[in-house]
Amino acid sequence: MSFYDLNKEERKKVVNQIYDELLDDLRSSTTNKHLVYFSDEDTYIRKTAYLAVGKLYKQEEQDKIRKNLEVFLGHTNEKVRQTTINAAGEIGKTDFDKVVSFFDKGLLDEHHSVRNAVIGSLKKMVEKNPEPVLQWVKPYLHHRDAEIRREVCHGIELRGRTHPQDVLPLLKELQFEQNNRVKKTLIHVLGQISYKQNCLNIVVQELNSWENKELIRQAVLEIIDVHRRYAKFSSLTQAQAIDYIDKNLKK
Repeated sequence: MSFYDLNKEERKKVVNQIYDELLDDLRSSTTNKHLVYFSDEDTYIRKTAYLAVGKLYKQEEQDKIRKNLEVFLGHTNEKVRQTTINAAGEIGKTDFDKVVSFFDKGLLDEHHSVRNAVIGSLKKMVEKNPEPVLQWVKPYLHHRDAEIRREVCHGIELRGRTHPQDVLPLLKELQFEQNNRVKKTLIHVLGQISYKQNCLNIVVQELNSWENKELIRQAVLEIIDVHRRYAKFSSLTQAQAIDYIDKNLKK
């Protein structure tokens, strides 16, 4: 039976049980329960486990928790490594400097689920703790591996939705990207950071300083389409967005 097959009260009991068992692990200097939950087939059990680690980090021996996670990151099971990266992401929302090495390693992991966990962790960390995370991202935008460039570009999206000015200078460094997957991700992110309150004007102003006219054209098409797809959530209608772009984007 999976986590969401349980009713609300039963799920609450499972959450408390996992927390208590991971706490017992830490206090008895064992990792048996950590490995059980970190490798569980149910995504939501693993999520409950890494959220529990994030809470425990605020209350227990932080060095011990980080050392355990360092060991887990070398585990042969990709689910353990994936959950480890997500747990490091919980820590990184406040103490990014203490877990930065996890993301350096995670970006190079052979398994896509671990690399995807890096993206997910970047999204939550950059929202809560933007300055050190964005500093870390910058050199990776020029990494020789296109997939790494794509992943870090995607990872800073969430911060950009509310603070586009924080990520646009980084995105600008990708404006002449040749890899198609990276380019598509860049265009996607530009669309995603354009539709909330007071965001379109910031994005358009930034695009006016970019030099790649074809990339700008594609980004504008995406921005316009985002205002259609996300009409219920956009601060402007699609027609208003088009009008604003027509009047303010330099041709």
